[in-house]
Amino acid sequence: MTNYNGKRNRTIMKEKIRHILNRIVNSRLFVVLIGTMLFIKTIYLYKNTIAVSTQIQTQTIIGTISFLTIIICFLMILPNKIRIKATLIMSFLLSLLVWADNIYYKYSASAISVEQLSNLQYTEQITETIPSLIKFGQVIYFIDFIIIGILFLMKILKIDKEKVYNKKQKIVNLIITVLGIIIFATVGVNYIKKGFQCLWNKDEQIATSTIFGYHIADIINSFNSSKRAVYSNYNEMISDYNTLKQEYEENYGNIKYNFEGILENKNILIVQLESVQGFVAHRTINGKEITPNLNKFLDENIEFTNMHMQSYSSTSDSEYSTVTSTYPMENGMSYSKYFLNTYDTIFDIFNNKEYYTMYMHGNVPSFWNRGNVYSRMNIDNISFIKDFEDQSEMISGFLADELLYKQGIQKIKNGETPFMTFMVAASSHTAFDLPGIQNKYDKISIDVGKYKDTYFGNYLEAMNYADYAFGILLDELKKEGLYEDTAILVFGDHNGMGMWDDEIKEFLSETDLNVTDVDLKLNYTKVVAGMKLTEGNESIKIEKPINKLDIKPTLAYLCNLEDGFSLGTNIFASKDFVCLNNERIIAKDYYYDQDWYVIETGEKVDFEVVSEQEKEKLNKYHDYMRRELNISFSVNINNLLKK
Repeated sequence: MTNYNGKRNRTIMKEKIRHILNRIVNSRLFVVLIGTMLFIKTIYLYKNTIAVSTQIQTQTIIGTISFLTIIICFLMILPNKIRIKATLIMSFLLSLLVWADNIYYKYSASAISVEQLSNLQYTEQITETIPSLIKFGQVIYFIDFIIIGILFLMKILKIDKEKVYNKKQKIVNLIITVLGIIIFATVGVNYIKKGFQCLWNKDEQIATSTIFGYHIADIINSFNSSKRAVYSNYNEMISDYNTLKQEYEENYGNIKYNFEGILENKNILIVQLESVQGFVAHRTINGKEITPNLNKFLDENIEFTNMHMQSYSSTSDSEYSTVTSTYPMENGMSYSKYFLNTYDTIFDIFNNKEYYTMYMHGNVPSFWNRGNVYSRMNIDNISFIKDFEDQSEMISGFLADELLYKQGIQKIKNGETPFMTFMVAASSHTAFDLPGIQNKYDKISIDVGKYKDTYFGNYLEAMNYADYAFGILLDELKKEGLYEDTAILVFGDHNGMGMWDDEIKEFLSETDLNVTDVDLKLNYTKVVAGMKLTEGNESIKIEKPINKLDIKPTLAYLCNLEDGFSLGTNIFASKDFVCLNNERIIAKDYYYDQDWYVIETGEKVDFEVVSEQEKEKLNKYHDYMRRELNISFSVNINNLLKK
């Protein structure tokens, strides 16, 4: 009898729970609960974005509540059956959006843009990275759907027939809903407007206009891109460009190292290394150097200890900035969307001096649209994967660096001199596991120890392989008698590891116990870089900030060429700051990201104690950054260099 009563009580309890759950699902409270879950998910997103914010601004929270309340109010007036389905669909789509934002932010430290839809053509290469970005905590974005789905499958939940309201109730509900929409829509529109006021810095956009306001502004901007351009015609732009360049010459024109014309009629080899960040140079792990060949090259020649990528970007963006000396657009967009534009390129200035120009990349020409891009430039010889006979080692669709270099040097040897060749290596591409390398651990000389088989461990091994291949490149140049008369510029294209990876923090802390957020941001953008001028040239370390835009004007200075249109400046001059296309500024002692920070301490600049001279300098940096970005974006959007 006791067992019977216990079973009966459990059955009654289950029915009560089922009844309560069904009442909730079939009431307007369900919309509120789902909206609350969306709010929690969005806050979780903010905690993992906005430069991994430790404190979310009050305005961001209020704005998020406003946007979600508007949606809730709309859903409230729908009939029961439609309301439940619409609520679940809406919630799933927004949950998918914020999850995608979280994933993309971990990948590129930037929010995803609608412009990225055009990058779906590169799905195979991009999706290789996704598994490493998925974390268990991200289940929060879909946990409510999992629970609700299980309850519906178990037939615990069901959608009731429409509830009949009398006319008076309908009117009251409608009035309340309309008032709610009007009030919160007014707030929401204000937040969308804020999204248009900071077009470059996405962290600031998210903080001021919320993730929803950012996406709305982003969609509108994608259809009105020409309105983002400050200059609509060449004459207006070039006038301000010339003024800017004149100011740079007056303020930063002093040359510390007089290398003018030292490379005239010498061979030039530019080598871009995939994902090689600055922190791996001169570092050891378990007693062995991660990049021994690069270290030796940098020690014997000119090392640029403070070169930064020009955006939170793709490999093609690094190439774009190197080739054009302008800032790239949204990640990869310069090559995929604006490839029909006319630019004053690095190949042009060398061709004008009768150099034989070459471009080499061990991938298919369709990847990042390189085939269309480089075929429109003035290049004598272009080589993609089909142009390399030995393809015995392929890494995720890329020709292994060792084979690229060996065959590339033969192409150079069989070409004309003097030459200017741009080689783009790709073996150390994410996810860094080097599939396809034969006798892999005969070519990797380090033991990553506790990092073995982790994403970071794979990264270190990939850097070591890239270094091994770079050593092969130098050997091949020497073997073919090209080394002595060839100037070599080598640099990393962009970051490989995420900005906030715990293993990065741990690794950096081994040599610096006080790693600040500013240190991590600078580490994310800093890449390895160095240059050999002539054989026997003295070794030099240049510590001022530089970026890829500076390469074209620097080579023009070294080779005695007419530079043409370049937003970068000569590295050997005294300009002591660089900008990124997302409104960051890196100076010798200061870093700008919405606010100014002291690099040494990571603390915000206290303008109450800063001298007037320092304030003026920081304001000047910010003004120059705005002018550079305005000119560059206008050139891109309106094709202002079209002849």
